[in-house]
Amino acid sequence: MTSERIEVSRGVLVEAAPVSFLGMKLDSNMTVVSMGDGGLLVHSPVALTDERRAAVESLGEVRHLYAPNTFHHLWLGAWASAFPKARVHAPSALAKKNKDVRVDRAHDIEGEPAFDGVFDEVRVRGFELVETVLVHRPSASAVCADLVQNIGRPEHGWTRTYSKLAGFYDRVAVSRIIRWTAFRDRRAARESVDELLALRFERLIVGHGAPIVEDAREQLASAYRWLR
Repeated sequence: MTSERIEVSRGVLVEAAPVSFLGMKLDSNMTVVSMGDGGLLVHSPVALTDERRAAVESLGEVRHLYAPNTFHHLWLGAWASAFPKARVHAPSALAKKNKDVRVDRAHDIEGEPAFDGVFDEVRVRGFELVETVLVHRPSASAVCADLVQNIGRPEHGWTRTYSKLAGFYDRVAVSRIIRWTAFRDRRAARESVDELLALRFERLIVGHGAPIVEDAREQLASAYRWLR
């Protein structure tokens, strides 16, 4: 797989970069969102390269770096070093998991005044990955990480086999492994998903796989029907 960059909506750019996890070959999505005042938010940053940095800087000033959960943070430190003035947002648990990364705000605990009128944040309570979903109001785009997967039909043998066994092959779904191990409080998680579904968004950008640009709310609701 090679890196791919697409504009999902005006002011919302997604770049997919190859990543390996549990022997699977996937894409990991980095989302760059314009805040409308020349500032940018970089969500789930992928490996920092000179070409990638130049592409992002051509769009505006990087003011916010966002790790949505305790897994999508591997390159956060490199981006924080490259953009020392950027505010780093991450779950509070990340400070223990990755002590080399500075965290300016724990998004599962504190609000962010700079996001007022631009982003809504929905913390998925009862979820062990400590994930917070961003909804960009101007573009009606929701941005998540591991809340759902949308990897389609991968050609790699083990990725295809694993995704079939885990129930997210060729469908928008939550991995059965995540369902079984990562939801300690289903009632709280269900309330959080309902809170997200109550917001206005027309597309859903996921951490792994293609952005969902049609019937995004309906597909998310269907993916979490098991939680009811």
